[in-house]
Amino acid sequence: MPQPVLARRSFLAGLAALAATAALPPAARAQAGPAVHVLKDPNCGCCSAWMDILESAGFAVTSEASRGTALFRAKAEAGVPQAMASCHTAFVEGYVIEGHVPAADISRLLAERPDAVGLAVPGMPYGSPGMGPESRREAYDVHLIRRDGTTEVFTSYEAA
Repeated sequence: MPQPVLARRSFLAGLAALAATAALPPAARAQAGPAVHVLKDPNCGCCSAWMDILESAGFAVTSEASRGTALFRAKAEAGVPQAMASCHTAFVEGYVIEGHVPAADISRLLAERPDAVGLAVPGMPYGSPGMGPESRREAYDVHLIRRDGTTEVFTSYEAA
């Protein structure tokens, strides 16, 4: 007789979990990828466009408003050299992502797990993710930021 009670409890627990999941919006259910937290100026449209691109690539993206000196301080504290700075700073699984880094490069970073601070696309190159159409992009590099502050090219993108 104890078996039916256990089965009933398991069934009811499963039903409750299913109901809770079904109540979530489809986007929340689909986001099972790495969590990316972005510090950005609340008025920046290109940062929001970049975040949308990451969400489309399966990342779970959250953001926090940060302006002026607070944003620059966060970059410095995270180990982003001034020459690598861009308009937003993100954090994913212990790494810093500075600027308009393509989702594929973030995925590669997480797969390879180098001993590094993270990745950066300095400035705001036209045609990088969130900065206009890729079909008209200018050439740019994604830099790996080492723990000693030096950088090396992680990926190069040619002009389209």
